[in-house]
Amino acid sequence: MNYRESYGLHASNGILFNHESPRRGETFVTAQNHARVAHILSGLQDKLFLGNLDAKRDWGYAKEFVEAMWLIVQQEKPDDYVIATNETHSVREFLEVAFGHVGLDWRKYVEIDPKYYRPAEVDLLIGDFSKARKQLGWAPKTKFAELVKLMVDADVKLLKDHREGRIKVAG
Repeated sequence: MNYRESYGLHASNGILFNHESPRRGETFVTAQNHARVAHILSGLQDKLFLGNLDAKRDWGYAKEFVEAMWLIVQQEKPDDYVIATNETHSVREFLEVAFGHVGLDWRKYVEIDPKYYRPAEVDLLIGDFSKARKQLGWAPKTKFAELVKLMVDADVKLLKDHREGRIKVAG
């Protein structure tokens, strides 16, 4: 906003809340969850160690967030937008949906490890995309459970394809 106002630049800002997809790197809790569900289902792993299961986040589908970014840069007048779902779900809910999707009870596989607690945990993150809806015509389409299942299915397929020799996994 400073550069836009100070130098007359056509610069917009998108404040993107957690945007997830099957391509999410494994350093993120969601990727750990959906990838490990596939590993547990296939017998490659028997436990998943996590920290705060009660942390709540506003998780949306990255593909839809990219569409929002495209809409932002198409605007004649630059502005700032929040891109989010205005819904919040806990890590625990993520586990329930992910493991439940493949017929497993997450409580049998997940253990709490204090080393995964953040020293400055934000308990609740939620965004309000009403301005993006009003000015861009954008709204998230993929609901939380559908997103989690999409991510789990992608990892299950990836492992199956690897095991059947259709793809090689680096590392």
